[in-house]
Amino acid sequence: MSKISDHKILIFDVYGTLADWETGLFDALQPLLKKYSASRSWSRKDSLTAFSSVETDLQAQYPTMLYSDLLVKSHEVLEERLKALATANPAAGGGTGSTLAGDVAPSEAEATSSEGAGSSAAANDLSTDSSAPARVGTDAHKAFGSSIREWPIFADTSDALHRLSKHFKLVVLSNVDRESFKYTHALLSEGLVHADLTQEILKSYTYPDPNPNRFWHPQETTPKSRSPFTLILTAQDTGCYKPATGGFTTALQYLSSQSTLTGNLSISSNDADGIKSKVLVVAQSLTHDHEPAHQLGIKSVWIDRPGAVTCNERPGGSDAKTKWTWRFDTLGAMADELESETASSSQ
Repeated sequence: MSKISDHKILIFDVYGTLADWETGLFDALQPLLKKYSASRSWSRKDSLTAFSSVETDLQAQYPTMLYSDLLVKSHEVLEERLKALATANPAAGGGTGSTLAGDVAPSEAEATSSEGAGSSAAANDLSTDSSAPARVGTDAHKAFGSSIREWPIFADTSDALHRLSKHFKLVVLSNVDRESFKYTHALLSEGLVHADLTQEILKSYTYPDPNPNRFWHPQETTPKSRSPFTLILTAQDTGCYKPATGGFTTALQYLSSQSTLTGNLSISSNDADGIKSKVLVVAQSLTHDHEPAHQLGIKSVWIDRPGAVTCNERPGGSDAKTKWTWRFDTLGAMADELESETASSSQ
């Protein structure tokens, strides 16, 4: 039977797996959700489902948009939908996140970051309607876009990453932009809380400019950092958002061409298929990570975070085929299992 320790590379999702994406988003959404009667009573799941319906549509339409800008637009579009709902039914006092589900029309998202949030025609039309609350404003959209730097990390992750890095090469493949990720990268690497981050610390986790490689090798090019990661790939680097498989194939192709980065894996150079047997995808989201990993023939580890209310329902329903190989509640539990395996093999 295959063991975790049989593999050499872990490809990590970050937000939802290592960082508490749900809490970060839910907290940042509160000023907007409390402004509209339809969303004031929403549960955590309702709120995140409504937001995700917008974000997923935008990611598909604008795969090269920076994630911080995409958050701004998602916040703007979500408000447009809430405003439209309030305008259509001023007495609405409930509803769920699914009420707002639907494709994002181009007019809802066509404004560029240089134009600023709230500049679309739909937004302007809605802002003139006096029967609904006043809009939260451009500054609120921008604040939401930068909120990722405040999202918490799970308590077990920093220690577990450093334990896992003793056996594996760790790779980030995340739906994020470089600038936003530096805050999370610093927290994961240093084991700190947000209040302890300083500009001096953040320098070691800022994307290098110029970068001597196609993608960032933090351990190789930023020696002052304590990064557990060998390679970092953001959506800004790959030009697509998961669950699109492009990020995964880019990672496999790059890893197979970098023998000095990955060490001796006993595969032919540039053999993206051959490297799959050495790789595990480690993630919380069944939709964004385990589904595409399965499509590509890569084994995966499900970090099934207790309390998570999104991304943990099997695509195809509860009776659908299981598409992961191992399951743990926390990353710390995965690190425990690895250490148990290696201890047994050394006896």
